[in-house]
Amino acid sequence: MNGKELDFTIERLGECRFLSPMQGGRFTSDGERILYHSRFEEIREYVDAGREPPALEVAGPRERVFFDPARTACGIVTCGGLCPGINDVIRAVTLSLYHHYGVCKVYGFRYGYEGLVKHLGHTPLQLTPEAVSNIGELGGTILGSSRGPQQPAEMVDYLEELEIGILFTIGGDGTLKGAGALAAEARRRGYPLSVIGIPKTIDNDISFIERTFGFETAVTEAQRAIYAAHVEAAGARNGIGLVKLMRRDSGFIAAYASLVDSQVNFCLVPESPFSLAGFLRALERRLEERDHAVVIVAEGAGQDLLAATAERDASGNVRYGDIGIFLRDAIKDHFARAGREMTLKYIDPSYIIRSQPANTHDSALCLLLGHNAVHAGMAGRTNMVVGTWHYHITHVPISLATSARQKIDPQGWLWSSVLASTGQPREML
Repeated sequence: MNGKELDFTIERLGECRFLSPMQGGRFTSDGERILYHSRFEEIREYVDAGREPPALEVAGPRERVFFDPARTACGIVTCGGLCPGINDVIRAVTLSLYHHYGVCKVYGFRYGYEGLVKHLGHTPLQLTPEAVSNIGELGGTILGSSRGPQQPAEMVDYLEELEIGILFTIGGDGTLKGAGALAAEARRRGYPLSVIGIPKTIDNDISFIERTFGFETAVTEAQRAIYAAHVEAAGARNGIGLVKLMRRDSGFIAAYASLVDSQVNFCLVPESPFSLAGFLRALERRLEERDHAVVIVAEGAGQDLLAATAERDASGNVRYGDIGIFLRDAIKDHFARAGREMTLKYIDPSYIIRSQPANTHDSALCLLLGHNAVHAGMAGRTNMVVGTWHYHITHVPISLATSARQKIDPQGWLWSSVLASTGQPREML
């Protein structure tokens, strides 16, 4: 998206009338910004035109807050697929509310947005420092999760009944769109509800956010599967190790996993189309030259090669065909018809990866995102998501974060680095 068209203005509920109870830290002023652009020539265009370059609001505690902590109740909900680090975020939000602001009523809504619909009967958990003390050691989410939309009016009815002032929504693109709908419904009613998104997507595909929690853990765990595929492939004449990795529309996990230790020879991602014939020709050449190959494929790659489906999941996403199984069978069939001996090992570690606890780096990111989500909510921000930009924690309007999926640029530095590491052809058509 053109930077000239961006509006990073964050919606606010009103004047911050209460002094923050936080002590001993540095407060962030409302005027602090992080430039969206990082290249000098991009910024110079604005300076030469006498215009202010686009910039994101910096996250952090404010000296004055909108909500009276002693009278505020908060809620946390986790939606969508599992991802390393969800429990770390729940813990960080809960502890920050209790210890930084003195908020003593924190509800954990069960099973995603279903938990915000009263008649479905999912009684919220009462989250306390004791209840969340050790949950960072666990994978998954202690609150449970679900996919699929619920009616904003019904959810806001229940939030009003519980007198929730701030709702923290932990999820990806669909969850954030739902959060935006909740903020809009509350605004329509004149109900001062702060809705703060915390980006949970193992894909790292949310716009205007550099890194989402769980991504680094996913790359680390993916490397274990790639190592096994490499050992199996190198141990056989004409050995092939095939690994299917997440995700649907963005190939960041596959791309970064390919850069870890240069064991990958083919990285197939949704952003770089290929034909089956072109890929098989390149694979044959690789076996002729080196006697083995390691192939990783993102689950959304090569969908044009599979039979189209009209089925959708509970979140409204088209159900993709299994490209891993398709390639496994196609490779076997190709070499069998050519009368050429080949050994193939297929590995799909998807559910193993996403169920892991977060590694140390992701855990630290979870804490930073959780704390700054609390600061944003207490300061009366709403309809926004906390994220990272140029190594700073920032505020992003939900409308921008969900405007498009972040994807690999086939002409950019990341994909060029993958091609240099794997040695695969730029085009396999």
